[in-house]
Amino acid sequence: MLYIIQNDPEVPPGTIIEHLTVPHVVCHPYHGGHLPRLADISALIVLGGAMGANDEQNHPFLAELKKLIRRVVESGVPYLGICLGGQLLAVALGAVVASRRWEEVGTLDVLLTAEGIRDPLFSGIRQEFRTFQWHHDSFDIPDRGILLASSAACPNQAFRVGISAWGLQFHPEVTEAIIRGWCAWEQSTAVKTEAFVTAFFHEADAYRATARRLVENFLAVAAHSSN
Repeated sequence: MLYIIQNDPEVPPGTIIEHLTVPHVVCHPYHGGHLPRLADISALIVLGGAMGANDEQNHPFLAELKKLIRRVVESGVPYLGICLGGQLLAVALGAVVASRRWEEVGTLDVLLTAEGIRDPLFSGIRQEFRTFQWHHDSFDIPDRGILLASSAACPNQAFRVGISAWGLQFHPEVTEAIIRGWCAWEQSTAVKTEAFVTAFFHEADAYRATARRLVENFLAVAAHSSN
C-alpha cells in the first residue's frame, strides 16, 4: 500500500492525490494518528509542515517518523519526501538541516544537475523548470546521497539516496487554496498573497504537469520495486 504522511493540517497532499492511480492511505500523526507498519508499506510519501525536522519537543511523532523513514530506506522501499519530508530524510540519514539558510518563498526556477537529468524521478521533466518554494530550513545532502537539482538561492533542491529514496525542497503539490493558507501564517507574507497567487496562476499548467510527471515516475519506480 502507498502511504502518505501528512505532518501538518495546513500542508495537505494537494495535487498529488489527483495524479495517484493506486490505492493509498493518508496518515495524520499530528493529531494522534498512527504511523504505518513497515511491512504494510509498498511506497511512502512524506509531506511538508510548518515545524522543523528536529522539532521533536513540540511534535513528538517526528522521532518515530524519522525511525520509520530510516527503516524504509534501509529496506529499499520507495520514498519521496517533500520539503519537510526531504529534510526528515536527510536528518534520518545523518545529514544537517539548518534554519534560516537558503530561504525561498514563491514561484522560482529549479535546475536539474547532470545526475538529475538522468534520474528516473525527473524523467520527462525539463532541465530547468518552475515550481513553488516555501521553506526557511534546508537540508545538506546525506553521505552517499546524489545532488539532483539546485536553484539560485538554494543549492540543494533535490537528492537521491540509493536507487529509490528522494528528498525534494520544493513543493510540486500546491494549489491556490494551499498558497493562500500559507500566506496567512505571517503578516509579511499575508500582504503579498495576491502577488503569490497571481504568479502561481501564470505557471499553473506547468506546475500541474511537473507534479503529474513526478508522481507518475515515482509510481513507476514503486511498481518496479514490488515486482
